[in-house]
Amino acid sequence: MAQRVKTDWVLFGSILVLVSFGLVMVYSASSVVARLRFGNSGYYIFRQLFWAAIAVGAMMFLKRADYRKLNSAGWAFASLSVVVVLLVTVYFIDSRSHRWLRLGPGGVQPSEFAKPALILFLAYFVALRAKAINNRYTLLPATLTVGLLAAAVVLADLGTALVLVISAAVVFFVAGLNSKYIWIAILAGLMCVGVAVVSKPYRLVRVFGCFDPEYKSLERFSWGNSVKEYMRRSSHNLDPGYHARQSRIAVGSGGLAGQGLMEGKQKLFYLPEAHTDFIYAVVGEELGFAGCAGLLIVYLLILWRGLRLVRAAPDDFGRYLALGVITMIFVQALMNMSVVLDLVPTKGIPLPLISYGGSSLVSSMISLGMLLSVSEQAG
Repeated sequence: MAQRVKTDWVLFGSILVLVSFGLVMVYSASSVVARLRFGNSGYYIFRQLFWAAIAVGAMMFLKRADYRKLNSAGWAFASLSVVVVLLVTVYFIDSRSHRWLRLGPGGVQPSEFAKPALILFLAYFVALRAKAINNRYTLLPATLTVGLLAAAVVLADLGTALVLVISAAVVFFVAGLNSKYIWIAILAGLMCVGVAVVSKPYRLVRVFGCFDPEYKSLERFSWGNSVKEYMRRSSHNLDPGYHARQSRIAVGSGGLAGQGLMEGKQKLFYLPEAHTDFIYAVVGEELGFAGCAGLLIVYLLILWRGLRLVRAAPDDFGRYLALGVITMIFVQALMNMSVVLDLVPTKGIPLPLISYGGSSLVSSMISLGMLLSVSEQAG
């Protein structure tokens, strides 16, 4: 007799609500710009609908599958290997930004698929080594794997690399990693982030754009002019605080209830990347504080249902799989919202299930499909 499964309708419904809401906001944020640029107001939304269909299909397939079939070295290492090969390939093919693998008129970002691949690997590896989590034979291969994957991603996308490392850190912390190793990882991570920021002029510009857009702090040091000269190599240096300023204007002008859907003004070539990285600012302008708060509540619902699964999962693999997915989604959402509200420097991180972008949407839905599979087997 087939095992009876039980769908978590709160979790499943919250995911579909976010995807549907995201499609509405992508159209609102992009329709005017798409008409002016391409003569077709549906240019972006039609593409997003195409990817949404693929993403929902992938989620439903994984939802109905038994996640325990993924608990093998073959799946864990094969998924990582494919992603690493794609990251190396795209580094040479896309010589400008090292992000895109072009497929006809569109393309995919391999760095986005590093997220579900790493989640699957962590769940397998940590479940396998749970009783010896502080053993060097656990820490060394785990550090090398996460470090190499993050290094491959950080070449083009620091934000995604941060999401990967934070998610891995949370999984190991919950698994019982000794506090001394946690502090060592934090210090090493901060050093790596510092090196990554300094290695690219535009990243340094974004940091100053958030905390010191007029570069006043550099005037205190003799080497300040050298740093300014280094940052001038970036095209972002013309106005380092522009993104944050336009985002604050959008969110601030929305007030409590917003200006109305489709009525926002900042998306009309004032707010950069209005339909991608800064779509939360469009939500704030058009739907106000109520819309922003409502969106956050739905993310919190997904977080709540995911954390319930961390305790209710029938095995360690399911437990760490659920923890990895929910951490990855929520950390990414929190980082995107923080950027939009000018709390942290711009990182180019999409808002999960909301922002325009097929790679991000499919990657997130693959991860959530695995989460739903854990939920159904736990039910």
